[in-house]
Amino acid sequence: QTLGVTEIATALGLSKAVVYRILSSFRAKGFVELDESTRRYALGERTLHLGLAYMNRLDLPRIARPQLEGLSRDTNETATLSLRTGWERVYVDQVTPERDVMMMVQLGLRVPLHAGASSKAFLAFLHPAEQQEYLARPLDRMTKLTVTNNKVLRKELGEIRDRGYAVSFGERMEGAGSVAAPVFGHDDRPVAVISVCGPVERFREEAGDAAKLLLDATGRLSRRLGHRGRAAV
Repeated sequence: QTLGVTEIATALGLSKAVVYRILSSFRAKGFVELDESTRRYALGERTLHLGLAYMNRLDLPRIARPQLEGLSRDTNETATLSLRTGWERVYVDQVTPERDVMMMVQLGLRVPLHAGASSKAFLAFLHPAEQQEYLARPLDRMTKLTVTNNKVLRKELGEIRDRGYAVSFGERMEGAGSVAAPVFGHDDRPVAVISVCGPVERFREEAGDAAKLLLDATGRLSRRLGHRGRAAV
């Protein structure tokens, strides 16, 4: 979006002379750019640098916590947050419901990027070259239901990209069901994954409704991190 001096002055309630002096100072420092042909201003490269510096300061587990709490409350199941580390992802936070039978994850547990919903939610949205490199590796089983067939897994990753979330029933841990979706950063890449999980017998019927709430939550958090569109392919 571009704006002229008059528009900015009107919006701020300042004189055009004052606005012009401010814009000249900002332009000299690279915070705004002037289109010489239209005499209109747009944000400059230094503004992007400020935004990125802010993003780097964000404590992701802290700002994700309200989304986990809301998901756990609304689904009455466990909500988790995972971050990627190399070819693995690690649980860094969880919120559990107040009920007798529930799922709990081991914080700090490292899981390969093909085993379970949270892992597949990362893998599906990696850059194609990264995804290809990972899929060229041997894929180990964590349970008898872990998907290790390359062709089958590739097909599922495409489906995950299309619908926006991954599903798993017993692929990482026997008896566990989950749905998981990525949180995107300003560069349209997955920076985290949030999941909702529960005992598989109960969660099969809950998965669809949980996925809708999950996508709302990850969408809010992604926008907080500067994401403005669909993930890059």
